[in-house]
Amino acid sequence: MEVKTSLLDNMIGVGDMVLLEPLNEDSFIENLRKRFDHNEIYTYIGSVVISMNPYRSLPIFTPEKVEEYRNRNFYELSPHIYALADEAYRSLRDQDKDQCILITGESGAGKTEASKLVMSYVAAVCGKGQEVNKVKEQLLQSNPVLEAFGNAKTVRNDNSSRFGKYMDIEFDFKGDPLGGVISNYLLEKSRVCKQPRGERNFHIFYQLLSGASGDTLTKLKLDRDFSKYNYLSLDSATVNGLDDAASFRTVRNAMQIVGFMEDEVQLVLELVAAVLKLGNIEFKPESRVNGFDESRVKDKNDLKEMCELLGIEQSVLERAFSYRTVEAKMEKVSTTLNVAQAYYARDALAKNLYSRLFSWLVTRINESIKAQAKTRHKVMGVLDIYGFEIFEDNSFEQFIINYCNEKLQQIFIELTLREEQEEYVREGIEWTNIEYFNNAIICDLIENNQNGILAMLDEECLRPGTVTDDTFLDKLNTICAEHQHFESRLSKNSKFLTDHSLPHSCFRIQHYAGKVLYRVEGFVDKNNDLLYRDLSQAMYKATHSLMRQLFPEGNPAKVNLKRPLTAGFQFKASVGGLMRNLQTKNPNYIRCIKPNDKKAAHIFTDSLVCHQVRYLGLMENVRVRRAGYAFRQPYEPCLERYKMLCKQTWPHWRGPARDGVEVLLTDCSVPAEEFAYGRSKIFIRNPRTLFTLEERRRACLEDLATLIQKIYRGWKCRTHFLLLKKSQVVVAAWYRRYAQQKKYEKIKSATLVMQSFTRGWKARKILRQLKYEKRCKEAVTTIAAYWHGTQARMELRRLKTEARNKHAVSVIWAYWQGTKARRELRCLKEEARRKHAVAVIWAYWRGLQVRREYRKFFRANAGKKIYCFIIQRIMQKYFLGLKTTVPSMSPIDNTWSAQPYSFLEGAHTELRRIFHLWRCKKHRGQFTEEKKAVYEEKLEASEIFKNKKALYPSSVSQPFKGDYLEIHKNPKYQKLNSAVEEKVLLADVVNKINRANGKGSPRLFLLTKNNFVLADQKTGQVKASVPLPDLTSVSVSTQSDGFFALKLKEGSASAAKGDFLLNSEHLIEIITKLHRTWTTAADKDQINIDISDEFLVQFKQDKVCVKFIQGGPKNGTSAACKRKNNRLLEVSVPSSP
Repeated sequence: MEVKTSLLDNMIGVGDMVLLEPLNEDSFIENLRKRFDHNEIYTYIGSVVISMNPYRSLPIFTPEKVEEYRNRNFYELSPHIYALADEAYRSLRDQDKDQCILITGESGAGKTEASKLVMSYVAAVCGKGQEVNKVKEQLLQSNPVLEAFGNAKTVRNDNSSRFGKYMDIEFDFKGDPLGGVISNYLLEKSRVCKQPRGERNFHIFYQLLSGASGDTLTKLKLDRDFSKYNYLSLDSATVNGLDDAASFRTVRNAMQIVGFMEDEVQLVLELVAAVLKLGNIEFKPESRVNGFDESRVKDKNDLKEMCELLGIEQSVLERAFSYRTVEAKMEKVSTTLNVAQAYYARDALAKNLYSRLFSWLVTRINESIKAQAKTRHKVMGVLDIYGFEIFEDNSFEQFIINYCNEKLQQIFIELTLREEQEEYVREGIEWTNIEYFNNAIICDLIENNQNGILAMLDEECLRPGTVTDDTFLDKLNTICAEHQHFESRLSKNSKFLTDHSLPHSCFRIQHYAGKVLYRVEGFVDKNNDLLYRDLSQAMYKATHSLMRQLFPEGNPAKVNLKRPLTAGFQFKASVGGLMRNLQTKNPNYIRCIKPNDKKAAHIFTDSLVCHQVRYLGLMENVRVRRAGYAFRQPYEPCLERYKMLCKQTWPHWRGPARDGVEVLLTDCSVPAEEFAYGRSKIFIRNPRTLFTLEERRRACLEDLATLIQKIYRGWKCRTHFLLLKKSQVVVAAWYRRYAQQKKYEKIKSATLVMQSFTRGWKARKILRQLKYEKRCKEAVTTIAAYWHGTQARMELRRLKTEARNKHAVSVIWAYWQGTKARRELRCLKEEARRKHAVAVIWAYWRGLQVRREYRKFFRANAGKKIYCFIIQRIMQKYFLGLKTTVPSMSPIDNTWSAQPYSFLEGAHTELRRIFHLWRCKKHRGQFTEEKKAVYEEKLEASEIFKNKKALYPSSVSQPFKGDYLEIHKNPKYQKLNSAVEEKVLLADVVNKINRANGKGSPRLFLLTKNNFVLADQKTGQVKASVPLPDLTSVSVSTQSDGFFALKLKEGSASAAKGDFLLNSEHLIEIITKLHRTWTTAADKDQINIDISDEFLVQFKQDKVCVKFIQGGPKNGTSAACKRKNNRLLEVSVPSSP
C-alpha cells in the first residue's frame, strides 16, 4: 500500500482549510464537495477535523489504517480522524497532558460513530494484557447499552442520540486504560410519552418486544404487538436496516460484559415494561356531590399488571391518580384531580421513571468501569453532544441545547486563541490581537443570575399566583426589551406588528449560528418538571428493589417541603461543571456534518452543508487560524521537502536545519514579510506563498525525474551489453557441443528408420496374402446372398402387379359411374334453363304490350312529373304537420312525432337532432355566469356523491349559497374579513370535533382561492390557516351525517397539530367547492375524496379511528360523536326513515 508522506502530496482540493485560497463561503463549500465526491470525508482546519457522514462503509477504518496512522505526525498523512486520536493519545501518554475530544454536529451527522472510532483507535494502539483488554472491552460495550436506552429513530437519523454524553477515560503512566467515568446531559424524556410523526420511542422498547423470549415477555406481562401500547409510535415501528431482535441480544451481552448481574437486568426490564403498561392506563370523569369531576381509572387490568411488576398496592397508586395532597407548613390539603390532570400525572410519572432509570444505568456503568487505583491518572475526555438545532417549532429543549452550544462555541474560540497565542510565545513570534465575534454577550443573556432568561424562568416558576407561559414572555419583554440579541413583538429590536415572521407567543435570539425563533408554549411546565408528591410516595412504597433508589424524595420520614430544582437550573449547573472540566484539558475538535437529509450516499446538498458550516462557526475558526500565519512547519521537514529548490541545499545540507531554511528562502526570493522564523518552526503568512513553493517543487521534481530516468537507462543499456557479450561466448560453446550431439543422433535415427522400413515391407507382404484368402471366402457368401435376394424381389413384384390390376378395375368402374351421373345432371339443367327462358320471354312480351297500351294515354315523361308532384305534396304535408306536433322547448323533453313515411326516415331523424341542438342553445343563452357556475357545481357534486353518500339526494334541491354568514355585510366579522385578504368563496359555521370527548366546538369555516381558514365564532380570531396544497385528502362516511375529515400533508407546517375533524349541515357544498377550488388552485389532479364508514384521522402525534354506525342517538335526530377509547371515536347516525 502506498503511504503519503505529506498532507500536500496528491491532494484532492485542499486538505487543510487554512490553506484555502481564496477564502470565502462558496470556495469552502466547493472544497468540501470536491473531497466528498472523491471519498475524502475528512478535512482539517488546523488541528480541527471536519467529518462528513458518507452514509456507507468505506475501506478507511481497517486495522492496516490504524497501523498507518500510529505514531505519525498530525500533518504527515492525509486528513483522518485517526490522526487526531493519535495526536491526542500521544500528547496524553508522552507529554502528560490531559486531553478532551469535543464532537459536535446536528442529528445524523455521525457524532456517535465518530466517538466510537476514537475509542476503538485508542483501544487498538494502547497496551495489551488480560486486565487491560477487560477494561477496553467494558469501555467499548458501554456504548450499546446507552444507545439502547438513550437513542431513538428520528426523521433525520435512524440511531439519533437523544442525550449528551461525556466520557472521561483514565490511563496510567504507560498509557494503558484503567477505567472511565460517564456523564449524561438532558435526556429527551418527553419522547417517552409522545413522538413526532415519522419517529420512534427509545430503542429498548422495540428491542424488548421483538427480541425477548416468550417466557420473558410472559413474566413481564407483555405482548409482541406494538399496537397494543399507546406510548409506541405505529407508523415507524419497524425501520429498514435495524434488527431490533438482534440488537436486544447485543444489549443483553453488553450488559453482561459491563458487569450487570442477571437479577439487575431483570429489574431493569421490569421497569421498562412498567413504563409501557403505564401508557395504557386511561381515565374517565366521575361527578361528585360538590359538582366537581374526579378522575377514575377506566380499565384496571393494565394498572393491576403494572402494580404487580413494581410491587405496589393497586389502591395506593389508584388514589394517587385521583387525589393530590398539598402540604403547607403543618397543614395538608387534599384536592381531586380531573381527567386532564390525571393524564398529566401519568405522563409525568412515566417520564420521571424512565429518566431516573437511565441515570441509574449510567451510575451503575460508572461503578463497573471506574478506575480502581487511587493514584493520579491521565484523563482523555470524549464529548458527544447534540449540535445547534433550528427547527420550524423550537421549544424549551432546543433553547437548552442551543445554550449549551453557545458555551461550547465560547470555550472553542477561547481555547483556540489561547493555543495560537501559546504557540506564538513558545516560538518567539510577536502576537497580534485578533478581531472575532465574542458570544459572551449571548451567554450572559441566557445565564445571567439576575437578568438572564433562565433566571427569569426560574423566578416565574417559583413565584405565587397564576403563572403561565404568557406571563413569562411578558417578563422577558420587560427586562430584555433593549438587548441587541433579543427580539419579540414588544422589544425595540423587532419590527413591531409589521414583522409577520415573529408571532405573539414567541421570542427570537440572535445566536452565533443565526437567529432562532422560540415558542414559549410549555417553557414553564418543562422547566418545573413537576411530579406530584403522592406519586413519589406511592413509588417509594413499592417492593421493587430499585424504586427507593429512584424516588428517595418519597420517603415519608424525609419529607422536604422545598420545591425541587428546576430543569433549567440543573442543566445550567451541569453545563458549568462541564465547561470547568474542559478548561483544564487540552482540547481536540471534531466537527461532524451531514451532506444530505435523505440519509443516502453520494448526495451533497449545498444549502444544507452551508447551514451547518455557519452554525458550527467553521469560517470563524479558519479566520482566527489565518489571522496571523496560515502555515507553520518544523525546520527539518520543511528543509527535507523543499531542498531541491536551491543548489546549496541539494542534495544534502551540512549544517543546522534553520540555516538551511534561511538559505533556501533567500535563494527562492520569498519576501521577508511573508514568513517568520520561530525557535523550532518556520511560519508562512499567506497560503499563496506555500502554493508557489509547492508548484516550484513539483516542476523541480519533474526535472529530477527526467535526469534519474536518463542515468538509469544508460546504466541499464551498458549492463545489458556486457551481459550479452559474456553470454555469446557461453552460448557458442554450448552450441557446438549441441550440434555434434544432434549429428550423432541423426545417424543413429536413420539406421533405425531403415531397419523399421525393411521389417514393415516383409510384414505387409504376408498381410496382403492373408487378406486375399479372406476375400475369396467372403465373395462366395456374398454371391449366395445376392441370389436369394433376387428371387425374393421377383416374387414381390409379381404380387404387386396382381394387386395393381385389381385396383385399376375399381377405379375405371368409379370413373364410368361419375361420367354417367354428370351427363344426367347436364340434361336436367338444360331442361330447367329452357323453361326459365320461356317464362322470361313471356314476361317481356306482356310488358311490351302494356307499354304500348300506356303510350296511347300519356306522353313519354308524364310519369316522372306525377312522381315529383306526389313527393312534394307529401313533404309539404309532413312539414305543416310538424308545426302543430313540435314538442316543448325543454331540453329534457324527449317526445317527437311518429315517422309517417319510410322514405323520410333520414330526414326525420336529422330534423329531430337539429331541433334538440337549437332549443339547447336557446336554453343556455338564458343562463347568467353565476347560474352557470351553480349548475357546474351541482354537476360536480353529482359526480362525487351520487349513489355514494346517503345525504346527497336531500341536497339536490338546495341551492349552493356559498356565503351563509354574509361576512362582507355583517359588522361582527369585520376584523375577520380584513384578516382574510383573498375573496371568500364559502363562509359557514362548522363544529370542530374534540378528540378528548367527541364534542364539537363552533368554528367559522372560510374557503378562499388558496387557503381554508378556521376562526373562533365569537371573537372572529383566526385559529388555523391552511394552504390548499397542504391538503392531501378528504374523508366522509356513506351515511346521512355531516362529518368530514380534512387530512394534511405529513411534514408540512400546517400538520403540526394534526388533521381536522369537522361537522357541517352543508357538507355536500363545502366538499364540492373545496374539490373545485383545490383542483383550480393547485393545477393538479383531482383531490382524493375517501367515502367510507371507517377512516383514520391524525390528531397531533396519534392516529384515531373514526367509525360510523347506524342507530339514532338518544337525544335528537342528528348524528352524535362519542369517544370510545384513546384511539376510537364512534359516530351514531340516525337510521333513514
